[in-house]
Amino acid sequence: MEKRIRSLEKASSGLEPTEDQRLELMKHTEEYAGRFLKSLPKQKAYHLFDETVDSLLEEPIGEEPGLPEHIIHDIENRVIPPGLNAASGSHMAYIPGGGLVSGATGDYLAAVTNPYAGVYYSSPGAVNLERRLIRWTSELAGYPDTSGGFLASGGSIANLTAVVTAREAHKIAPEKVKNVVVYQTAQTHHCVDRALNIAGMGTCIRQTVPVDDRFRMDPEKLEQCIENDKACGRQPWMVVASAGTTDAGAVDPLDQIAEISGKHSLWFHVDAAYGGFFMLTDYGKKLMSGIEKSDSAVLDPHKSLFIPYGLGILIVRNEELLAKAHHYEASYMQDTKSGNFARSPADLSPELSKHFRALRLWVPLKLHGVKAFRSALNEKRLLAKYAWEKIASMPGFEVGPEPELSVFLFRYNPETGDPDKLNREIHEWITGDGRIFFSTTTYNSHFMLRLAILSVRTHLDTVIKALEIIREAANAVKK
Repeated sequence: MEKRIRSLEKASSGLEPTEDQRLELMKHTEEYAGRFLKSLPKQKAYHLFDETVDSLLEEPIGEEPGLPEHIIHDIENRVIPPGLNAASGSHMAYIPGGGLVSGATGDYLAAVTNPYAGVYYSSPGAVNLERRLIRWTSELAGYPDTSGGFLASGGSIANLTAVVTAREAHKIAPEKVKNVVVYQTAQTHHCVDRALNIAGMGTCIRQTVPVDDRFRMDPEKLEQCIENDKACGRQPWMVVASAGTTDAGAVDPLDQIAEISGKHSLWFHVDAAYGGFFMLTDYGKKLMSGIEKSDSAVLDPHKSLFIPYGLGILIVRNEELLAKAHHYEASYMQDTKSGNFARSPADLSPELSKHFRALRLWVPLKLHGVKAFRSALNEKRLLAKYAWEKIASMPGFEVGPEPELSVFLFRYNPETGDPDKLNREIHEWITGDGRIFFSTTTYNSHFMLRLAILSVRTHLDTVIKALEIIREAANAVKK
């Protein structure tokens, strides 16, 4: 048996490279990363693709080792280019984040050292960094010392965990689900509906509260809905407000909603995945007044802190409720109960196996300082206002409400021609051109263009170029 084991050890030794092999791999990796970053200003924001991209589905996974240069070549030429270039400053579509290099450095070190970040007993350093970032976020939102939370993969899982916590806090048994009511608007992110379904609340009553002319929840209509539901014998349960809607960047009147939620003993949840970190600015702090009264909130560093994809934050006013909703027992983990009694991420979330996500945020915050992030967020908001004003003055164009954050709607609506058809053609023209990329949405049955300015690499020159391309596209489709 020993001979067989030695033979297998030799055959598997390639999984642990020698120093020379490791340096060779890192050389090719870093050279590609350098080429990518250096060429970013000239790269397209969107690359059209055809069915040849699906050749990756037939890519052989061979028995024998490959060469680093061949593998990196495929990544550089076949994997990364097709579709949306999310690292580009000219990406102004789906609430871009930008992907800070300093965040990637944190990810690299987290993956190489690979601490188990779920339980304090296993990695107190990793857990304490996560707890520190949760405390920092809670303080930013104005939450009390009783609060807690965890670092999730993004807003979808964070919102799901909030829904589960709200369900358990209000002791909603399965047989009661059909009678409980959640209040949201047509602007609420779709992941909340999905979270309700996954959390076993799929048959609950979902009241769509009307919005004002700036896409914000109408507090008076909210109260009317709650009173009507009570009169009908229903059980009002949760209000989901938005602090930065995906479609239009709207921020609901959180203070008024908090007062109504408290009056009727509802769970008040704020989806601030996009807009939450604008609270680092004086403007954003004032705009989101009332979030400190919420029971839970979600903020995504991979949006408004420009971190690489894969990091959302849930904070809950009362950590005890979060822990009760995710309690577990396992005999093989009995050793982890000794030592520090502070709750670990595994005690506060659905995750047990957990990547060391904290480094991707902690390294940038420590390296750059909060002031740099605050300046960037102020810049993006002013860039959006600048673009909104310029488009509003362009012949044939009309704009939606002035952006509260960094997203707004607009469309081409000249005196002649079908505006929906023209705007579809503008979007197709710009997507095919690829120099910039933005998205579309539908509002009041109108096909709308949508500009989202949030990439760390989007600056004034980028926006000026985007405006020129929009004019160019309008002229092209009008002919």
